[in-house]
Amino acid sequence: MQLIDTHVHINFDVFEADLDAVGQRWRDAGVISLVHSCVHPGEFPSIQALSKRFPELFFAVGLHPLDAEKWTANTYEQIFDLCSSDPKVVAIGEMGLDFYKAQNQQQQEEIFLFQLEIARKLKKPVIIHCRDATLRMRELMQDFWANSGSVDGVMHCWSGTTEETQWFLDLGFYISLSGVVTFKNAIAIQQSAKMIPEGRLLVETDCPFLAPVPKRGKRNEPAYVRYVAEFVADLRGVSPEAIANTTTQNACQLFSLPITGKGV
Repeated sequence: MQLIDTHVHINFDVFEADLDAVGQRWRDAGVISLVHSCVHPGEFPSIQALSKRFPELFFAVGLHPLDAEKWTANTYEQIFDLCSSDPKVVAIGEMGLDFYKAQNQQQQEEIFLFQLEIARKLKKPVIIHCRDATLRMRELMQDFWANSGSVDGVMHCWSGTTEETQWFLDLGFYISLSGVVTFKNAIAIQQSAKMIPEGRLLVETDCPFLAPVPKRGKRNEPAYVRYVAEFVADLRGVSPEAIANTTTQNACQLFSLPITGKGV
């Protein structure tokens, strides 16, 4: 069974001591590729170094909404240039809106639109973080689609209702499920997991956060994406192998990844 973890943060300090062992565990679990997200373009050198250390690791470049205050006059050009500088950059992100932890809504929205523009120009997909902002996110995306053209991408670590899920499916987006879907009280997400079309489904860990059951409360790592896939398979009444095949093909399609998982 081959899997792709479409959202990781293995550059965080919690992995520094045993990253080689973490890498061996994800390979043993059948993870053939990973997409490393970025919260600030200043992370680019460290993530790029990891992509060289692990040939199966691809990555994104962008600015997280909770880092919106770090946007400067040069950030647009910086993201644009970095995304053009390495063939292993497969997306813009993570980017989006977070109205749960920050009140600078206008600033977040402006930066979100700037990054959509970069993605459109470079024909790269986007990795979107959306928390307590689904309605405004939908409005901004609909306006951008109407005025500038559509952009491909994924709603990562998705936790929306079935209605909200349909909003972003209608915009052409993929939906990525994390370990949250395995939590006992995650009823709305589990309902959404059942209705996502086969061709739009992805899985992720968002490690080191949100470890799935049965690892909940521990440091999350890419090998645990297997638990997400197995849980989603059970929800949808299919085999884990079927979910693995589906989500692997979808990830390769969205991010233009080599099906073998080997680096470029």
